[in-house]
Amino acid sequence: MNCENYIQLVTAAVLSIGGLVMLFCGVYIDPLGQIHESLLIGFGEVATFAGAIFGVDYTYKKRQK
Repeated sequence: MNCENYIQLVTAAVLSIGGLVMLFCGVYIDPLGQIHESLLIGFGEVATFAGAIFGVDYTYKKRQK
């Protein structure tokens, strides 16, 4: 596995896990007035989607080799 593929895989994993954490925080943690739940949920959805796209791209690159 070359360095570029490894970085892409790690980025996909971090984005996906971070996005899921933000989604759970937006739904289950009461906001203290500093971060609105819609902002947490929106960022969580975007990060999870970006991680999924990176993961799918990595999977197709790996299958072609």
